[in-house]
Amino acid sequence: MLAVGLKTLKNKLAEYVRLVAAGEVVLVTDRERVVAELIPPRAGRSEMAPDALLADAVRKGWITAPLIGGAVPPSGPAVAPLATILAELDQDRGNR
Repeated sequence: MLAVGLKTLKNKLAEYVRLVAAGEVVLVTDRERVVAELIPPRAGRSEMAPDALLADAVRKGWITAPLIGGAVPPSGPAVAPLATILAELDQDRGNR
């Protein structure tokens, strides 16, 4: 475990990030008071930031994971032809 001041961390950020990536824990201090802790990613954490952020949002309950898998949305019967929907929208806008 290492301790580093804010100014030193700012000046040598890449070096400390490499140490953390190698498994080292780094305590960040401001005037000898610990203000942050840099730790390696938890086991099972995705290496891709968007995947990790999405998984974290699901864990926190901000979003819900899809119940149906697959890249294609389920197909269903069309509600109405597009021309009919657009005509109804134009009519609605005309009535305002």
